[in-house]
Amino acid sequence: MLIDLHTHGKLSKQSDFSLDYFHEMMQEAKLNGVDAVALTEHFNTKNYEAIYEGLDSAFPYNGHYYEAHGVRVFPGIEVDIRETGHILLIGKKEEILAIRAELEPYTSKENFIPFAQLLKLADTYHLLKIGGHPFRDSTPLHQLNRELLIQLDALDLNAKDLYKQGVEVNRQKLEPFAEELGLPIVAGSDTHQCLQYGSVVNRFNEPIHTVEDLKQAIKSRRYEIEISAALDIKVKASVMLKKVLKQLKGEPPSREELEEVYTS
Repeated sequence: MLIDLHTHGKLSKQSDFSLDYFHEMMQEAKLNGVDAVALTEHFNTKNYEAIYEGLDSAFPYNGHYYEAHGVRVFPGIEVDIRETGHILLIGKKEEILAIRAELEPYTSKENFIPFAQLLKLADTYHLLKIGGHPFRDSTPLHQLNRELLIQLDALDLNAKDLYKQGVEVNRQKLEPFAEELGLPIVAGSDTHQCLQYGSVVNRFNEPIHTVEDLKQAIKSRRYEIEISAALDIKVKASVMLKKVLKQLKGEPPSREELEEVYTS
């Protein structure tokens, strides 16, 4: 079972959630062999709750995941922390929406939630906690308190960083760090649109029906990470398309997006 544990359902934080766009995303994910995704949308994206209102109107939800064009969609959220860094939280819809509501006072950059406080909050729910792209230049995690980092369930091997830094360079940073912390590594495409699906996935050796299934399989390391031979072209094409689509919507590209386009 192929699962992508870091994905987005919107083009950008400023974009409105579009069901037509999401239908296309899930259809493309399926065509790339992806069986399930964690929808880890940014917690301070525009109208976060509208995402789940849209999903509820279009897809069945069984208490653990949505079924969208043959792809299981596990609810999630990507949270900025005060110290710099992103934490992915994955769980049941009601838990994700509840934690988003509790994070409302912390959505502005000058008032992001401290890491320790987020961990404490997350532990009041039954969530999978993943440290997002620990060695990304703009939002690193590796510099944080080790006693806090070891409370995570896993670290993110991120397609964008594999592309920008090079596969071997990024893995040579991440793998010793994860081993030092005693944490497993899981893969996420970090896609905001369809071309990036399949760039990097987790192949689980058993069916995954719940987030608890995910947590146990990750903890026991009953999965393998697969990096596509086409990762570079998938990510570069994705970044370029995202830049064009944002321009058509009147949204300027970020500095990170401009840098990624010209990384070989």
